[in-house]
Amino acid sequence: MTQMPDPQTPLRIGTRGSALALAQAHETRARLMAAHGLPENAFEIVVIKTTGDRVLDRPLKEIGGKGLFTREIEDALTAGEIDIAVHSMKDMPTIQPEGLVIDCYLPREDVRDAFVSPHFGSISGLPQGAVVGSSSLRRRAQLAQRRPDLQLVEFRGNVQTRLKKLEDGVAVATFLAMAGLSRLGMQHVARGAVEADEMLPAVAQGCIGVERRADDARIGAMLAAIANRDSALRMAAERAFLKRLDGSCQTPIAGLAELDGDRLHLRGEILRPDGSEVIAGERSGPASDGAAMGTDLANELRGRAPADFFDWG
Repeated sequence: MTQMPDPQTPLRIGTRGSALALAQAHETRARLMAAHGLPENAFEIVVIKTTGDRVLDRPLKEIGGKGLFTREIEDALTAGEIDIAVHSMKDMPTIQPEGLVIDCYLPREDVRDAFVSPHFGSISGLPQGAVVGSSSLRRRAQLAQRRPDLQLVEFRGNVQTRLKKLEDGVAVATFLAMAGLSRLGMQHVARGAVEADEMLPAVAQGCIGVERRADDARIGAMLAAIANRDSALRMAAERAFLKRLDGSCQTPIAGLAELDGDRLHLRGEILRPDGSEVIAGERSGPASDGAAMGTDLANELRGRAPADFFDWG
């Protein structure tokens, strides 16, 4: 029988310290409490500050791209300072440190982007030359492709920081993830959700992953009770697609896998950072073949891309 945590030996949950990261850690704790009949004090939330949280005055691509929001947390997990780590899968590199594994995903939230503006109701409603803030190369490239007249400015920080920048007039609009607003109980902030047909979301947007040490069978058994199969099937396809594209925060890539029973439909696209060219494709097949479909679609897009499309590294 799996030994359960208790108030004397609590299960330590590692997380970033933003309101959204804490909400995700609390959701994970609540699901584990319900699945195993445990009290709240059988868990300890351990806040870990990452490089991405500390350095806010430069674009992500200048300080290292993906991994900036996970490295210190994964170091603590490897060192045994925490027992599990809760991540936004959108932030996760496709290659994990040796000895760590993510085999537990929570039920996925709304995958769409949220259009946020104090003054305007939609992308099409933005006036000519309006200033839009975003730190996401994907969103910037997609927006530039659709509205090349807009001025795009760097917009980093957590949800509250970005909303404050809008209040201060740094930009007239920005984009957030609907999933994040939902988890914070702030859906009212969005003027509306941008449908995936209009702006394909980031790979893994809206999905929470729980990371553990691969050799920790006790934790593996506990997490198995809250692992969501549909999320895992979708992540297998989307992350295989991203991995084959060498995706990072420096590469505008979008991808979304959707399930219909045991069938999976995957859409993906790569963009030039200035939005001047988009290469898109899709695959459908058995959900169990999701990873192979992701790799195959990525190979197709790579093959269709001109030699100068990306610095593939």
